[in-house]
Amino acid sequence: MALTATIYRVEIALSDVDRSVYETLDLRLARHPSESMRYMLTRLFAYCLSYEEGIAFSKGGLSSTDEAPVAVHDPTGLLLAWIDVGAPSAERLHKAAKAARKIAVYTHSDLSLLRKEAAKKDIHRADDIEIWRLEPAFLDALEARLDRHTKWELVRNEGQLYVTCGSATYEGMIVRGTLGVT
Repeated sequence: MALTATIYRVEIALSDVDRSVYETLDLRLARHPSESMRYMLTRLFAYCLSYEEGIAFSKGGLSSTDEAPVAVHDPTGLLLAWIDVGAPSAERLHKAAKAARKIAVYTHSDLSLLRKEAAKKDIHRADDIEIWRLEPAFLDALEARLDRHTKWELVRNEGQLYVTCGSATYEGMIVRGTLGVT
C-alpha cells in the first residue's frame, strides 16, 4: 500500500518589512512521505517570502518535474514566477528561466553545491536567478514547533527572519546569493 501525504495547516501572520508585504495566510501544505521536514519548511518560507497575488503551491506536488514547487501566475494563467526549492539541476533552472520572467531558488543547501551544478550547463538568464539561502539550524529549530495545525508570526526585516510560535521567538538569516556563473 502506498503512503499518502500528510496535510499541515499553517496560519501565518506575515510582515515582510523588506518588501512591504503584510498578509494573513491560511495555508495547507501536503508533505509527501519522501519529503524531509527541512525541505517542506523551505517550501513554506519560499511561498511566504515570495507572496504576491497569484501565488500557489504546485498541483503536481514534488513528483512533478514540469512545475515549480511554488509559482506565480497572472489572471490569464501566464507564468510570471518560477520559485524552486532545494538544489535544482542546471537543466531545471535553464527550463525555468525560459518559462518565467522571474526565477528564484530557496535553499538550505550550501551555495557551492548549487554553483557546482549550475556550472555543468549554460543556463538561460543565469544572472537573473535569485538564490535565497535559509540557515539549516533555523529550520531545524522550527521543525520541533511545527504541528499539523500551527499558528506562526513571520517577520522579515533587513535579511533577518523572526518566527514567533506561542511565547517563543526564533531568529535566523536569509541571505541572497547568486549562481556565480557567467
